[in-house]
Amino acid sequence: MKYVSYWRDTAAAFAGGHTGPVEGHYDVAIIGGGFTGLGAALQLAKAGAKVIVLEADQVGSGASGRNGGHLNNGLAHSFLAAKAELGAERAIALYKAFDDSIDTLERLIAEENIACDFRRCGKLKLASKPGHFEGIARNFEAINREVDPETKLLSATDLKAEIGSPFHGGMLFKKSAMMHMGRFAAGLATAANRRGAIIVEQAAVTEQVQEAKGYRLTTAKGTLRAEQVLLATGAYTPSAFGYFRRRIIAVGSFIIATRPLTAAEAASVLPGNRTYVNSMNIGNYFRLSPDNRLIFGGRARFSATSDQRSDAKSGTILRAAMERMFPQLAGIDIEYCWGGLVDMTADRYPRAGREGGLWYAMGYSGHGAQLSTHLGTIMADAMLGRPDKNPMKHAPWPVVPGHFGKPWFLPFVGAYYKTLDWIR
Repeated sequence: MKYVSYWRDTAAAFAGGHTGPVEGHYDVAIIGGGFTGLGAALQLAKAGAKVIVLEADQVGSGASGRNGGHLNNGLAHSFLAAKAELGAERAIALYKAFDDSIDTLERLIAEENIACDFRRCGKLKLASKPGHFEGIARNFEAINREVDPETKLLSATDLKAEIGSPFHGGMLFKKSAMMHMGRFAAGLATAANRRGAIIVEQAAVTEQVQEAKGYRLTTAKGTLRAEQVLLATGAYTPSAFGYFRRRIIAVGSFIIATRPLTAAEAASVLPGNRTYVNSMNIGNYFRLSPDNRLIFGGRARFSATSDQRSDAKSGTILRAAMERMFPQLAGIDIEYCWGGLVDMTADRYPRAGREGGLWYAMGYSGHGAQLSTHLGTIMADAMLGRPDKNPMKHAPWPVVPGHFGKPWFLPFVGAYYKTLDWIR
């Protein structure tokens, strides 16, 4: 078993990184070389801006290269709850932003000729309990009527053609897609670099100072100045940006990938070949990879640590969950096991905008693979003075009480959600 991300292990690394010292003056400095930062860099470079991307590790090494490979439209929340919490106008705008994000990815992949196995496949939200289907059905009625008529409600009988495990019905989001995350990350970085963006890996930002005309950023490879700065670091936000660290909760998400399945095995597990997520609070998400592996993930443990020891513990829990759901795969070889940190907000809605002069986009709460490139593009347009289409503009973002960067409370949160899953 390899304790590395399948996406990164099966993709060629980005080869266009700047190798000299970091210095000079830029129109925009982007901190973070994931999908948000790279999407913004591409848009800015296409407009003629002098832009530099500062990545602490390697391109796509954070959440962008450690996720489950889903590009799902629709909100992670109940749409009804989002309307109550955000207001109807913002809830609809955010829902449509997820739809638009899939379109943005499809367009960029075609324009930049990125080979990343992108495919529109649809997503199924599966009801794990009879009562969960009632909630999904109520949500479906509002979504289908108000914002997404392409959705469809499926009965337990309908699901027999979709998945080789019993569920109590589900909701199909037809616009959702999937792709190879590692190949897209490298391809997006290559496209931004080809358009003129400078991308520097192993350049962690250790200090930021606001000056009369922009910012001075100190990195592991030198110091530069930029008129504008976009922070796109999510759960990997450095300590130099305390305002954001108090509002982002880093939570581990863990994933396993089987050996490649035979055609018969794949058909017995996921004949619909979509992206799938179940309805439990501590749930699971899964899909087939381009080479027919079952990629199976979830919040196996409420931990803010992702290393080989932590990932291995979570992998054991995930295997057991996978075999309960798909007993036909009992004993199958697991060839990859990895984890990564998810940038959660207290209400699980993303945040983007400008604070104290810094532009930012983060807080995707486990649903950034699809939204991040799109929101990076939106923030780039705002920085260029173009119309601001940010669906979360001016949304309040209070601190998490008692949180100063290390989420000491995660075990208690996990116990709470386990209790909810048991009683509901």
